[in-house]
Amino acid sequence: MNFVEELKWRGMLQDIMPGTEEQLSKEMTTAYLGIDPTADSLHIGHLCGVMMLRHFQHSGHKPLALIGGATGMIGDPSGKSKERNLLDEATLAHNVAHIKAQLEHFLDFNSDAPNAAELVNNYDWMKDYTFLDFARNVGKLITVNYMMAKDSVKKRFNGECSDGMSFTEFTYQLLQGYDFVYLNEHKNCKLQMGGSDQWGNITTGTELIRRMNGGEAYALTCPLITKADGGKFGKTESGNVWLDRRYTSPYKFFQFWMNVSDDDAKRYIKIFTMLPKEEIDSLIAEHEQAPHLRVLQKRLAQEVTIMVHSKEDYEAALEASNILFGNATSDSLKKLDKETFLSVFEGVPTFQVAKSEIEAGVSVIDLIAEKTNIFPSKGEARKMIQGGGVSINKAKVEAIDMQVNATALLNGSYILVQKGKKNYFIVEVK
Repeated sequence: MNFVEELKWRGMLQDIMPGTEEQLSKEMTTAYLGIDPTADSLHIGHLCGVMMLRHFQHSGHKPLALIGGATGMIGDPSGKSKERNLLDEATLAHNVAHIKAQLEHFLDFNSDAPNAAELVNNYDWMKDYTFLDFARNVGKLITVNYMMAKDSVKKRFNGECSDGMSFTEFTYQLLQGYDFVYLNEHKNCKLQMGGSDQWGNITTGTELIRRMNGGEAYALTCPLITKADGGKFGKTESGNVWLDRRYTSPYKFFQFWMNVSDDDAKRYIKIFTMLPKEEIDSLIAEHEQAPHLRVLQKRLAQEVTIMVHSKEDYEAALEASNILFGNATSDSLKKLDKETFLSVFEGVPTFQVAKSEIEAGVSVIDLIAEKTNIFPSKGEARKMIQGGGVSINKAKVEAIDMQVNATALLNGSYILVQKGKKNYFIVEVK
């Protein structure tokens, strides 16, 4: 597989330094991509870069995932309008361990293949590097004029941030540049990859390598992913879409991809899956014949959820989705774990009832019109039950004198009430 050609048709290539393609065609090449460990999980904004590493390894080359344990203590000014909070050593170590576990979903770290991926942490080579040594060996090689010309620096000085830029942040591009020098010397790394906002930092690295040891160094970036309407990719009302289920449940993760627009689905299925061109072209053609069937969104959600989580998580998310939007049964509802149940019905009006009242048994009319305000009156509740419009845990209530007791509890705590086709309510039993 030709790595550069693969990126081009997938829409994953923004900038490429002359000579890069020739280097990749000449020999197995080592490349790195940096990730700042500012949290203990990656989010989907990181996915394009991670997929670049994955394609790189599939092309027969060797990927290095660099976790910025040192640079993460400073904060990259690229694309930022204000300075980041600095992280302490213990937090960084915790974040690095979690990120490595996530990267193992995408890259082969453990085989004995010559192009097995490696995880490196720039804290390992920066922690004992003194300021005086850095200033003498690295700082003298790059002029302030050169550093000021970078877009990431210019934007911060041109009024995007009223506080300007600290010296700490200003040195970031030198530190990142030195990472490339170190990996070039110690790992024979000849290529650095990243998002297009990193181009300035990456080319500082190639310049340092040229000046320090005359080595070969190349650069390649992917575009920053946006939505078709210009909005920020990966942001929802509740914030980032994370790869860690503690922050974004597999169901919510699945729903994010299911809900992307048709135009975005056509781009994202190329960027965020490993599906070959012929299959993607076929899926796009099928989608265009019947857009309402959302063929692209369904396949995109399937591929990415399985890749990031598991096939079992995908199947559970699909079943949970059918509960809300399809003709699911009470058995399907009972299979949901608490996390998924609460994700599916997030924002649904919730009423609390004492556990003792449910354990003793309560009539359905009393439950939905007296213990809760799901119905304003018993008369209205009775009328809707008689019309077949009320369900408890996805099972239609057939009799107005039906008793609800502890056997109805989902995950030991919840009862789902459905009023008509689309109105859901949760009774939380405490």
